[in-house]
Amino acid sequence: MDFNIYLNQFLFGYYPYLCLAVFFVGSLIRFDREQYTWKSDSSELLRRGQLRWGSNLFHIGVLGIFGGHLTGFLTPLWVWHFLGVTPAEKQMTAMVAGGIFGIMCFTGLVMLFLRRLSDPRIRATSRPMDVLVLVLLLAQVVLGLGGIPISARHPDGSEMLKFMEWAQRIWTFRGGAADLVAEVSIVFKLHIVLGLAIFLIFPFTRMVHIWSGFASVFYLFRPFQVMRSRGAGR
Repeated sequence: MDFNIYLNQFLFGYYPYLCLAVFFVGSLIRFDREQYTWKSDSSELLRRGQLRWGSNLFHIGVLGIFGGHLTGFLTPLWVWHFLGVTPAEKQMTAMVAGGIFGIMCFTGLVMLFLRRLSDPRIRATSRPMDVLVLVLLLAQVVLGLGGIPISARHPDGSEMLKFMEWAQRIWTFRGGAADLVAEVSIVFKLHIVLGLAIFLIFPFTRMVHIWSGFASVFYLFRPFQVMRSRGAGR
């Protein structure tokens, strides 16, 4: 087998399952074995002002990007047809919304990155993995923004349909996914590989606190706390 074909099959056919398996299983194991490390280790007390702006811009941007990718790629094409949305319209919406949220996320990340490296106290409390995560996220956002002008060369949405079908085949364990992205731009390929790498390292970083954010939603449906008196049960 040609090396390029094998590499494409590995990166876009097998690698996604490796990353997602580590993402889910690794998160469960860390929660079970190292619950005291399940935190974001906020540095707000060391320097608040820049954190507020950077954190808000980053979180709003990344939530918009993640939500857009999740619904855009995993929603079946027939649903979009039913809603009267053509591939071209969907791609234009993704480009505009992705650009806005991407710029917000990039700006927030730059502020957080400079804050972490420029303040001696924050730098002293930072771990190498913290800096690595920021670098990877910055690179990922830059690649995503760099893909917008490339997508604009295909206004009919044909390239976007390839990624939709690729993501849905991966998610539903159907074969032939890697072949769909074999000829796409290297920018898109790097964006996918790096995005999966972030899932791969997720359980070993402070990013695990994201799960706590999702879990807190359940308290909306049970807005009370169980209280027991000191003498209960005596």
